Amino acid sequence: MTETTKVNLLGLTQPQLEGFFESIGEKRFRAGQVMKWIHHFGVDDFEAMSNIGKALREKLRACAEIRGPEIVSQDISSDGTRKWVVRVASGSCVETVYIPQAGRGTLCVSSQAGCSLDCSFCSTGKQGFNSDLTAAEIIGQVWIANKSFGTVPAKIDRAITNVVMMGMGEPLMNFDNVVAAMQIMMDDLGYGISKRKVTLSTSGVAPMIDELGKVIDVSLALSLHAPNDELRNRLVPINRKYPLAVVLDACKRYISRLGEKRVLTVEYTLLKDVNDQPEHAAQMVELLRDVPCKINLIPFNPFPFSGYERPSNNAIRRFQDLLHQAGHNVTVRTTRGDDIDAACGQLVGQVMDRTRRSERHIAVRQLGDEAAPSASAANRT
Repeated sequence: MTETTKVNLLGLTQPQLEGFFESIGEKRFRAGQVMKWIHHFGVDDFEAMSNIGKALREKLRACAEIRGPEIVSQDISSDGTRKWVVRVASGSCVETVYIPQAGRGTLCVSSQAGCSLDCSFCSTGKQGFNSDLTAAEIIGQVWIANKSFGTVPAKIDRAITNVVMMGMGEPLMNFDNVVAAMQIMMDDLGYGISKRKVTLSTSGVAPMIDELGKVIDVSLALSLHAPNDELRNRLVPINRKYPLAVVLDACKRYISRLGEKRVLTVEYTLLKDVNDQPEHAAQMVELLRDVPCKINLIPFNPFPFSGYERPSNNAIRRFQDLLHQAGHNVTVRTTRGDDIDAACGQLVGQVMDRTRRSERHIAVRQLGDEAAPSASAANRT
């Protein structure tokens, strides 16, 4: 085989890896051995796999590889937040953010380079859609981050305790690759992260929410951002195809399958004089009356030419209080990693001259509280 036809083992789930070994005339149990070397120990060289015979190592070198995305840069914030820019096979760059908090560490992972949904307050969507990430490029972000902390082999007190599919892109528009990557995240031979601590956030691709419920039971977050269809059509254009009633019904079906008192995380970016008024809070209370949920309020982080502003602290507190009074569990997210453009509304997936960073704030997907209360990473695209 040539270099270009080698199978990248990084993105294969356990069943897929078992199938690969069978296809090259080897026993299925080799899959478990290799998965541990890749994900527990961060190994990308077959020669380092000491419990695998020389003949199999040579066979693997000829037909397979372990290749993560190329690291372009890594920045560390004064508050401990980390951001990686990685280049994927299409040539595009995407961003990954790690948010540390007491007792947990949340990694916000991208699923696409760019985004086709064009939400009006998100500049990731303004760059348009570039490419879907492969399963290897998605799980590769976890692989890179995990190795950076020196937490290999994996330990109980691991640095990454939560993963959220809330970076660049709409995860449900890259369904198969995202599901495969999340399965590796939860596999004990992968990263062993609890299903409650892996969260997928969607802008509301209703049919794929139902499909998701058939194959996996990760936590679910909805990027709501508006309490009525008229406003949401303007802020989140996919709402014209899948209006609120359709999306929320799909979310309720998904949550009902999970059982175990699981709830939907509702993400709501507060935009000054757009969706932050008392009447919007009242509409939101009515909209979510029968939805088991908790609400994440995310004050908008401005970026150039967005046309939107951050509400005042008084307006944010007023909105939160109105939801609290109606019996909702509501948190307001605080900004983390702003000095490295890793806060809410600041991921864009392009490499900029560092001297220009203070002049340009760029959008990011918003991190759900399921994974990191009062922390922020990427703004949903």
